[in-house]
Amino acid sequence: QLVESGGGLVQPGGSLRLSCAASGVSLNNYAIGWFRQVPGKKREGVLCIDSIDRDTFYADSTEGRFTISRDDAKNTVYLQMNSLKPEDTAVYYCAAGSYGTSRSAYDYWGQGTQVTVSS
Repeated sequence: QLVESGGGLVQPGGSLRLSCAASGVSLNNYAIGWFRQVPGKKREGVLCIDSIDRDTFYADSTEGRFTISRDDAKNTVYLQMNSLKPEDTAVYYCAAGSYGTSRSAYDYWGQGTQVTVSS
């Protein structure tokens, strides 16, 4: 089970750090993907990292602003989001599975956390 937290309302240019805590699975054995979805649109991968933290995918819209990190001792991964823009507003999901940007690559999903960027 994956549980996201850390979402909320932030002003443009601000930062948020999302957490994804796992139980029943060891995240260090899996690739991790962060996805986001807005109503009426497809869920898109914004940042994905493989299981040994070697290959990382960034969506064009997030590269340079979003980073991922792991805390294996806490079995938790984080998405640090800086310089947030209104277009980053979405429900954010973490996922664990095989490396890739497709939803089908991932076996475990969190319930999502809302991020709203607005003044």
